[in-house]
This record gives sequence, C-alpha cells and structure tokens, in this order.
Amino acid sequence: MLTARAAGRCRTLVPILHTPSTRNATIVSPVNFTGHAHKIVVVGGGTAGLSISHQLLRSKRFTQDDIAIIDPATWHHYQPGWTLVGGGVKSKEKLRRPMKNLISSKIKFYNSKVNIFDPESNSITLDDDRNITYEQLVVAPGIQLNWGGVKGLPQALADSHAPVSSIYGYDYCDKVFGDIKAMKRGTAIFTQPSGIVKCAGAPQKIMWLALDYWKKAGLYTSFADSPITIKFATGLSSIFGVPKYAATLDELRRRRGVEGFFQHDLVAIDGNKALFNATLPDGKTEQVTKRFDTLHVVPKMGPYGFIKESPISNDAGYVEVNDQTMQHKRYKNIWSCGDASSLPTSKTMAAVGAQAPVLSNNLLRAIDGKSLDDVYDGYTSCPLTTEYGKVLLAEFKYGGEPSETFKRWFGIDQGTPRRAFYYLKRDFFPWVYYNSMVKGTWRGPKGWSR
Repeated sequence: MLTARAAGRCRTLVPILHTPSTRNATIVSPVNFTGHAHKIVVVGGGTAGLSISHQLLRSKRFTQDDIAIIDPATWHHYQPGWTLVGGGVKSKEKLRRPMKNLISSKIKFYNSKVNIFDPESNSITLDDDRNITYEQLVVAPGIQLNWGGVKGLPQALADSHAPVSSIYGYDYCDKVFGDIKAMKRGTAIFTQPSGIVKCAGAPQKIMWLALDYWKKAGLYTSFADSPITIKFATGLSSIFGVPKYAATLDELRRRRGVEGFFQHDLVAIDGNKALFNATLPDGKTEQVTKRFDTLHVVPKMGPYGFIKESPISNDAGYVEVNDQTMQHKRYKNIWSCGDASSLPTSKTMAAVGAQAPVLSNNLLRAIDGKSLDDVYDGYTSCPLTTEYGKVLLAEFKYGGEPSETFKRWFGIDQGTPRRAFYYLKRDFFPWVYYNSMVKGTWRGPKGWSR
C-alpha cells in the first residue's frame, strides 16, 4: 500500500539509465578470490531470491556454483496462501517445500545467516565466520515480523485458549480458523498496524472471510442486533492505499456493518482488552481500550537488523536502490528487489513477479557494460478476498495508478469482486508459484518465459 509520501515521490520519477561509469558511482574493487568466491551471490531464498537466481541461471551464462544463495531457512513457504488457511480453505502443510529442494543443483546453497556486508571489498561474512566474495550481489532477504512490537502478543498467540490469532505466521495461521469457528457471540476485532507490512490487503482479507463464515452460520448480520459485531482497527488513515479500490472496500465495509477505526494502532493486549494508540482529528494521540471476544492481529514489520545496520541501507533500513532499475544508488554491483528493498510500492509476491525479470536483465546488461534499459513501473497486485468465492483483484503501479491486466485484455473492471478471480487466488497462483515462478520462468504480468 503506497503512502502519500511514496506516491508523491513516484509521480516525479523519470527513467534513469546507469552504466558502470555513471557519474557518482562507487568504483567496484576487483574481487579478491579467496575463501568462497562466486560471480553472483543472492542473499535470501524467498520469492525474490529464488526467482532471480534461476532467471540468471537460465541465461546460460553461468556454470556450476557461479551463482550462490544464502538463506538460513529449512522451509520455503507460499505465504499468500496463509489467508486461505485462516479461512479454512487450505492446509498450511501443503503450502511449503523444503528449501534445498527448490534450489537448482547448479547453484551453491549456503544454509546460513549473513552477519556483515562489506561492499568495499565485495564480500559477506556469514554467522559461522565464512567469507563469501562476489562480483554482483542481489540482496532479497525479505522483512522480519516483530511479534514483540505489540505487548502481550507473543504470550496470547502461544496460549491455545486465548482467542488471539494471526495469518502472518506459519505457527499461528491455522489457529485463525479455529477461533472463527469457536466464535458464537461477541465482538471480533481485526487489526492492521501503521507502517509497512507484507501484503497490506491481507489484514482485511481474513476479516471478510470470517464475516462471510459467520453470516452463513446465522451469527452475523449488518444490523444492531447481530450476535457478532465486527470492528476493523487500522493504524492507517484509509482502508486501502489506492483510491479506486478503497472506494469499493469502504462501501463494502459500510454496507456490511463493519465499524471502522482509522489511525488506531494496536500497542498491547491485556487479557480480553486491546490497547490502541489513536490519532485524533486534531493530531493529538490518546490511548484507547477496546474489549474483544476474538482478535486477529497483524504484527509490526520492518527490515532485518543485518540490513538496517549495514552500509547498503537507507535511513529507514531498506536496501537503497533506484526505483526503476533496482541497482544500488552507491554500489553499482549491488541490486535489490522485494520486501527488503527501498522500492516504494506494496510488498507482495506479484510485485516481485514484475521486479525480478527487470533486475535480472539489468544485472546482465551491467556485466556487459551496457546501459540499464529495463524499467520497473511499480506494478503490484493484491487479490483481495471479499467473501468465500469472490476476489477483488487490485493491480496498480507507482502513484497508485490502476494497471489492470484483465481490463486491458477483456475490458473487465477489476474494481468489482468476481468469482473468476477467486479461483485465480485459490488455485492458479499457488500452482504457478511452485511450478514456474520460483524456477525462474514466470515474469508476472508478462507471463511465461523459457
């Protein structure tokens, strides 16, 4: 979801081309081939890291172990599917794969953490003190979830009897549907924090599924005498960051009787009470307490410490890259996309699908000493479940401007929730993810490549 500040920045962007001799570029030192040396090192084995490393491998310009991936994870998760796990539609176990099984045998895999970036010497130090050198570096480790950012949240999630859950973690996403089924009467609160989150539409996706479940069970109506009442408390000033889709979603909220609390940022949980920092119309902040019978929480999120504290980050802690080419602004052999990057667009799988081929192409051109002619326009997508069987397929680019694939192809207005889009989210997207995207053959809105 774009902030006003980010949207304002996007409107002033013009295409920027870089070459290795671009003025003000940091001079790249010759790589010292000691220890573990690679032509390409990719930090992160998530959606971005796997897509980019396999796209580069498919260029057939690299041989055995020229490319390396660094990631400490054992499992790779299809996280967009956790919303459907929370809605009782999918099993979380079927949405993950062993990390080592997704990485080509031609790519060196370091199942470790990164401790130190040293861009001046083109090297990385791992948590076991191994030194990794590179010619080109791609940084895409994602962002971290700060469960402790809400006081009392870790304890509530760990308590199987506490009616507090979240679709944002593998260990907790299946607890969500248990809480939904157990709810027979009372107040359900769904929260969204201020600041950056992965898939900023997901906090309300699960709310709409819960509402539809309770409605079908005869437990929810849009009237005052409804057994269950629903509240949506968001730290943001609107229900969605793109005006076209925000209008539809807010109209749904009003029509379905969901009470909205905007600029209400959850800070603590105390028993069955949720404490919010609320921004008042006059700009002042006060703490507000709301009682709940079930609570769905989206945790605070932000950059990993090893990125934030490194010389490659910006003041906010994200990898500082050009908004269009994804080349680092100071170190011209460093690249980044996805959640860890400074790109001012929503942090979604769909965004990575559009970013990865641009980054891969520009990286190869930089190796050849050519100008970076491929440009990322900020494309991202958010398939918003509005009920079981219907999805509003939001697609937009920098500046919050809609960029709708099905409107271009078939003249379909994607501002209306549709059944066909639900099957895309439930069936097609998970299939294409593991069968194509992480293998480097999916190019987002541009479709497949070899």
